[in-house]
Amino acid sequence: MYEEIKKKVRQRMDKSVESLNEDFKKIRSGRASTSLVEGLMVEYYGNRIPLRQIAGISAPEPRLVVIQPWDKGALPFIEKAFHKSDLMLNPSNDGKVIRISIPPLTEERRKELVKIAKGKTEDTRVAIRNIRRDGNEEVKEAEKKDHISKDDSKKVLIDIQKITDEYIDELNKLMEIKETEIMEI
Repeated sequence: MYEEIKKKVRQRMDKSVESLNEDFKKIRSGRASTSLVEGLMVEYYGNRIPLRQIAGISAPEPRLVVIQPWDKGALPFIEKAFHKSDLMLNPSNDGKVIRISIPPLTEERRKELVKIAKGKTEDTRVAIRNIRRDGNEEVKEAEKKDHISKDDSKKVLIDIQKITDEYIDELNKLMEIKETEIMEI
């Protein structure tokens, strides 16, 4: 039973870390990245569609993203989506592809992005701690109902704390990597 609880705690914590990684992909660094624009919603013939579903996206150079729509008629829609977005990027349309030159980040903007990343990391830490609390409550409830002995209960609570510490360490490492990536010129 308690193995089940620990497994559930790990699965939920994994989802939290995955979510943070997805958030980090959307935070711009000094380099061009396709993940920066993939989720951009394009108003295309009355439907809102993610950019990655209507175009091929590549980053052939460190400061360039190239978007090649499957249908050339989508070019103006894609361009319009960039102008409406808060990405603050200027698309250049040559009639076949859209090129987006990624300007270098100012020191001030990099610090701002690091602050945003730290905020998202802290939110994930809180989520991890909440998952720990839920797991602990589940163990204590099982102990009250005599599904688990006091000794086993203590062991499981210690194990859940160790799991939590592992995930918090992982979050700290991810944040360190992201901060380095954002701050590099």
